[in-house]
Amino acid sequence: MMIPVTCRIGLQVSFLLLLIGQTHGRVTAPARLKAPVDKPFTLTCTLSKDRGETLREVRWLDDKNQTLLSYQPGNRDSVSGQQHVELATSPKDSSAITIRRVGFRDEGCYTCIFELTPSGSKQGQTCLTVDAEVTSERNKTAVSGKKASLSCSFGLPEKVQQILWKLTPAQGESKEVASFAKRSDPMIEPAYQGRVWLSASLSDSQLTIQPVAIQDEGCYTCFYETHNEGTKSSVVCLSTYVLPKPQVSYKTTSPGVIEANCTSVSRPPAEIVWNVETDNRTIGPPVSVHLRQDDGTTLVISTLTVQSGLLKDVSVKCLVHHKGLETPIAVSMNTKIGTALTILISVTTVAALLVMSLCFCLWKCFLRKEDN
Repeated sequence: MMIPVTCRIGLQVSFLLLLIGQTHGRVTAPARLKAPVDKPFTLTCTLSKDRGETLREVRWLDDKNQTLLSYQPGNRDSVSGQQHVELATSPKDSSAITIRRVGFRDEGCYTCIFELTPSGSKQGQTCLTVDAEVTSERNKTAVSGKKASLSCSFGLPEKVQQILWKLTPAQGESKEVASFAKRSDPMIEPAYQGRVWLSASLSDSQLTIQPVAIQDEGCYTCFYETHNEGTKSSVVCLSTYVLPKPQVSYKTTSPGVIEANCTSVSRPPAEIVWNVETDNRTIGPPVSVHLRQDDGTTLVISTLTVQSGLLKDVSVKCLVHHKGLETPIAVSMNTKIGTALTILISVTTVAALLVMSLCFCLWKCFLRKEDN
């Protein structure tokens, strides 16, 4: 059955008028809001007045029906309420309050009540959920054999049921490391007992490893299992360094030619450079070789070929640079003795010989006197 155009227009107008009639003279507010913990947050209600109505007072109630704040529109001196909330700026026929710093206790439903003349009160309600994210360091480095501490933080410990730490290595499957649940002690997996500890906290969780080993390297995920809001997590990746302990040696490869070697085992691989005092008796640039070891470290061998007379005249040093060092390690391949030191040693040696000779002469003289 076809409906005439004029009838359809009339129905649309009637429906629009019906909607207007439903929203007129009511209070509107968001049904649910989510607020970040430890931040200020504003709640707003909007009033649609009927013709001839006058707004006398506005009140805000918490979920226990206790007054948070009340005031008379246009009269700032009339504002009264609890210390953790304040009246916020809002458009005409609207009301807004700001919670200065949202916490777990602020979660719940809030009622805004508009007292009108002559119609009485009209109210609306909005429910607030307090939310928080897990925060942590993104990257952490530790020296093998030392201590490493990994941290995660969650601002709503009241909602946490359990914290779980998992390790995902570069190769292989994820495995549980430790956990802590409400009203229990921290639990450490057998493979980590004796060198891993977990703090007994549902907010600031700290996983401590001592001593750190190469196999501890990987990304650690802290899971906060919360009540009604599922699991929240964050990831911190641990890099393990093995510091270098460089050694130098040299050998004669042909008449007048010496091959100098500087070796370093570390993780990640070290960078080796040579420091030779101003001289042109090096034979070509140094040559480096990287050899991967079974334990995850890398052996770096740097070879420098020099003329043999160089070691007697100038200082030759091997400098090892590594990410885990604040300054490079310098190892001297020779002991360059200065002229003054050479003279001092010579004089000391001669003096010692003279003293020994004098003592011998005195002893001989003493023996002769004894014979006489």
